[in-house]
Amino acid sequence: MVEMNSRKAAIIGCGFVGSASAFSLMESHLFSEIVLIDADKDRAEGEALDISHGLPFSKPMQIYAGTYQDISDAAVVIVTAGAGQKPGETRLDLVKKNVAIFKSIIPEVAKYNRSGILLIVANPVDILTYVAKQLSGYPSNRVFGSGTVLDTARLKYMLGEHLGVDSRSIHAFIIGEHGDSEIAAWSSANVSGVPLFKFCNMRGHFHEEETSRRIAEEVKNSAYEIIKRKKATYYGIAMSVKRICEAIVRDEKSILPVSSIQNSEKINGVALSMPAIVGKHGVEGQVPIELSDEERAALQRSADTLKAVLNDVLEEE
Repeated sequence: MVEMNSRKAAIIGCGFVGSASAFSLMESHLFSEIVLIDADKDRAEGEALDISHGLPFSKPMQIYAGTYQDISDAAVVIVTAGAGQKPGETRLDLVKKNVAIFKSIIPEVAKYNRSGILLIVANPVDILTYVAKQLSGYPSNRVFGSGTVLDTARLKYMLGEHLGVDSRSIHAFIIGEHGDSEIAAWSSANVSGVPLFKFCNMRGHFHEEETSRRIAEEVKNSAYEIIKRKKATYYGIAMSVKRICEAIVRDEKSILPVSSIQNSEKINGVALSMPAIVGKHGVEGQVPIELSDEERAALQRSADTLKAVLNDVLEEE
């Protein structure tokens, strides 16, 4: 058994998301070694060189292009490889293309690395997280996706702008699919312990139902709006990857809405996002949050949507 290096990460896929994540992780000083892998070796080498040339302004570390053999001792393997989302295309439209790509990537990861954490970032992240778990044979706690960590950050940002408060003081989650069936869990949302809608009233906002619907739609459509303007999203998700890696490397036991395989009585056999405790062992437990009957029903519909896509994928194999 290869001993894991807790200060080493691997990033598979050096497109916009992979390279932005590498830069964000370099700036974070979490890792002393990052290996970049891409089907286009020149691209991986170019990204590694570009980032390395700025290290005199940061902290000493190694960042280099490598092969799957180089990931054997990586504590975290981050998979961003896959076809990008095009304007007008939903995340679920990507599924067949990216499942095929994962069939070539994940077995190679599992061949050389048996003890690390597999963090899936490529879209559709919920489907690919489930597929990665099946292809890798890793235990469920060590295979999870970035899920709705970014969606949740978008929600907090928009609420902070609306209410005129620091977004870090807002506690709210987007749950379910990272995509069109995601749910804003308003029932458990609060601002420093004050129920969200009560806080809205305190700030002079009295049309909370209308506003909450608008903000939830804006969060859901954020990626589409960004893609329409600049063809891709990558900075926000790169910062989300950094946040998740912080929780892992520092064993923070942070509660983050990552995408993991569900095994509850009503929702099972599918990966989706719910608040979970994240630490050095990966997903260390789910955190049940208060949901209304309407939110529970929407979560079930989100799970059913994802399961239908999964069934289509599995039937074609």
